[in-house]
Amino acid sequence: MVATRLMKSLSLPPTTTTTILQEIASNHHNGLAKVVLKKGKTQLFRDGSPMVYSGAVDRIIGRPPPKTGDVVMVADGTEKPIGWGLYNSVSMFCVRLMQLEEEATRDSSCAFNMEKLLETRIDAAIELRRNLGLPSASTNAYRLVNSEGDRLSGLIIDVFGGLAVIASSAAWVEKYKPQVEACISRIDEINHINWRQSVEMLKEEGLDLTDSKGMHLPTLQKRIKVIENGISYAISPDGQKTGFYADQRENRHFISTISEGQRVLDMCCYSGGFALNAVCGGAVNVTGVDTSMPALELANENIALNNLDPGKISFLRRDATEFMKDAIARNESWDMVILDPPKLAPRRKVLHNASGMYRNLNSLAMQLTRRGGLLMTCSCSGAMTQSGMFLRILQGAASMAGRKITLLREAGAACDHPIDPSYPEGAYLSNMLLRVL
Repeated sequence: MVATRLMKSLSLPPTTTTTILQEIASNHHNGLAKVVLKKGKTQLFRDGSPMVYSGAVDRIIGRPPPKTGDVVMVADGTEKPIGWGLYNSVSMFCVRLMQLEEEATRDSSCAFNMEKLLETRIDAAIELRRNLGLPSASTNAYRLVNSEGDRLSGLIIDVFGGLAVIASSAAWVEKYKPQVEACISRIDEINHINWRQSVEMLKEEGLDLTDSKGMHLPTLQKRIKVIENGISYAISPDGQKTGFYADQRENRHFISTISEGQRVLDMCCYSGGFALNAVCGGAVNVTGVDTSMPALELANENIALNNLDPGKISFLRRDATEFMKDAIARNESWDMVILDPPKLAPRRKVLHNASGMYRNLNSLAMQLTRRGGLLMTCSCSGAMTQSGMFLRILQGAASMAGRKITLLREAGAACDHPIDPSYPEGAYLSNMLLRVL
């Protein structure tokens, strides 16, 4: 009798457990398409990587097929949900994952609801910055949302006093523009929004923006004044990137702590961030060099804004390579050199060529650094930072220059630029302080 009951129980079909996402999806009035991943491709995304590339997809279930911007379920090879995200029919990343199954299990209020998810994630980003002391009496320029680092892939928001600059690089961000703006408008100190579109990246997302202005408020004033670590800056809302490089804030401040009595050269200085920190830190003479006239106009305005002695700080419009070669020919040197060139390796396929440019620039900068002096050198190219090659390239530059280097400090972007370890591609900035002998 017992044996018979045991055999019957063993022959019963296994009970299937419905996940929270399956349960909510079953009540979705429009029905949801399901993006099924290939076997062996699931763990990367279970671990949190948000970018589901097309090569990881086995099939898409749903009729009609999903359109760009549609909410879709993402499932493993057995069709068990691992999360949900936003679909793109054109991009090499066909889904940007927004929430994992276990997250929906803990809090189902955001499941398949982009409006609620945006509100929740942006509120979390605001709280994180408050916990980091941002904004403060001495700093009101900071990054509020850092794309994948704040679980909103394709969305960057920088705050400059009362201005929020929203940088959009994903089709879903354009679709949910009103909802993003509504979330930001609720922040008490924000009274203007500038919407900036990354045209080339959005083109890869299937959006044609040739006729788009990319500016949400055309009446923005020409200059915005902000403060960072007690130093005032004039910002142009239509300047490079979002208008100001908040990522170097902690590195700029570090320069102010080691500049007393030093002669400092700031190459590729933009609006003079490192140079201003150096002179405020007690440098006896600071020279900034950049090719951009609008950037140098800002830099010179910043001298006046901070009531600095123009005899101690000046800016020149010159090509970096030409300036450094001429200075070497004149046998000039500085106690401290800062080299922060523009992005030389925007993609991995140009990394080899960019490596040569980084090596040549740094070799020149080392020759301009007095023996025993300091060189702070940077790369804002994600491909370079993620390759792990930068220090090796600097060693090659030292050999070219006939110098010996020692690494004193290695840093990245400021703490308001969080990185998700499951998406290491979010790390882009390398900042290295070298002693040059």
